[in-house]
Amino acid sequence: MRTLDRLDLTNLIVDLDADGIASVTLNRPAKRNALDLATIEELIDVFQALPRSGARAAILSGAGPHFCAGLDLVEHHQAERTAADFMHVCLRWHEAFNKMEYGGVPVIAVLQGAVVGGGLELASAAHIRVAGPDTYFGLPEGQRGLFTGGGATIRVGDLIGKARMIDMMLTGRLYRGDEAVSVGLCQYLVDDPAAKARQIALAAAANPPLSNFAICSAISHMQNMSALDAAYAEAAIAGVVNTQEAAKGRLAAFADGTGPRIKPGA
Repeated sequence: MRTLDRLDLTNLIVDLDADGIASVTLNRPAKRNALDLATIEELIDVFQALPRSGARAAILSGAGPHFCAGLDLVEHHQAERTAADFMHVCLRWHEAFNKMEYGGVPVIAVLQGAVVGGGLELASAAHIRVAGPDTYFGLPEGQRGLFTGGGATIRVGDLIGKARMIDMMLTGRLYRGDEAVSVGLCQYLVDDPAAKARQIALAAAANPPLSNFAICSAISHMQNMSALDAAYAEAAIAGVVNTQEAAKGRLAAFADGTGPRIKPGA
């Protein structure tokens, strides 16, 4: 398996800094960072390599004024795909987004401008979404004679509920600002989403990697299980994570009163 420094990337810019924070930037600003198949393949390569490249957290963003305008409709139109062709395209999208959600590295998305269609599907695969004041969310598939194919029925529906998702697709309704936070499309709304995402990434990177792996993979897996199976899996994961060597010093500091206490700020 190739590491980050061995990847041949055209549509993504990737950097891993000394703090273990990987920056992954969609780099098609002239296309509003629309996702063509080549970009999807690069996302698969990058998020497959991240867990084995020393990354402790990742920040996903888009070059230019927009995060991502979704499926590259020009490529799709010109390709004249069959139903089978497009089904396989969708499966590659699922491969990319599953590697984000289940890879075990915290992914924080920096959102600005358009987060629509496949761009919202991409953002929903991140673990934390930070939006700016100009960010807007949409699923315009209905108006374009399309249907979501990159996991919106799974992830966006889970974030905001079936009824809101159907409304977005049928009517072209957009969410922005405080309303987007209130319905669950993003967790933060700030003037400088890049700075906030960096702050979150550093906080996450300070956790033991095994704890982050469990948080950023096991929870999603458990959501796919029955309640009885999820309870068993949770107990098994807790048994491994809560007895890890990296936790012992933190627990000792809590026990002797030298460790940080969880309390609201002033």
